[in-house]
Amino acid sequence: MTDILLLHHIQGLTPGVLELADRLREGGHTVHAPDFFEGRTFDSIEDGAVYCREVGFDEMRQRGIRLADDLPQEIVYAGLSLGVMAAQWLVQNRPGALGGLFYHGVIEPSEFGAWPDGTPAQVHAMDADPEFIDAGDLEMAQPFLDSHDEVELFLYPGDGHLFTDSSLAAYDEGATKLVVERSLAFLDRLG
Repeated sequence: MTDILLLHHIQGLTPGVLELADRLREGGHTVHAPDFFEGRTFDSIEDGAVYCREVGFDEMRQRGIRLADDLPQEIVYAGLSLGVMAAQWLVQNRPGALGGLFYHGVIEPSEFGAWPDGTPAQVHAMDADPEFIDAGDLEMAQPFLDSHDEVELFLYPGDGHLFTDSSLAAYDEGATKLVVERSLAFLDRLG
């Protein structure tokens, strides 16, 4: 059994994020899925982005980071899109991280310091996701991914950004099933 901190995406702690957390729990893991939007959810990525700009994206990342304060150090950090910012920072900077699960995004690690040697991670995204491919996330992180065998990239056919969230229009049931299977296999290897 592994502890996981799952940080939600830019539309908030939606029912689909909670369902994803439950699917990871079904694998025998303890999943902490806190709300760092203070109860707000948004109907679109654009509406969530307006809120994040008002609060500040750095403050959003800091909120996610602070959520780890009362959790064990030996934990897996997982994030969905916006949540990846804090999850990846925690993997790179909080001692004891077991690994990372980055859904719908990844950041070039030099943004947060050095990648901890040997720390495993998975990145899951769609191969035509405009937020991941066209915005340059993959291109920016590709040298890092190519040079770290312990970090796996999984691309799924499609253009949905938040495709693992069953409460959103971008949801892809088949791809999400595979994401969950691969995530659970990753977590089992850590245990």
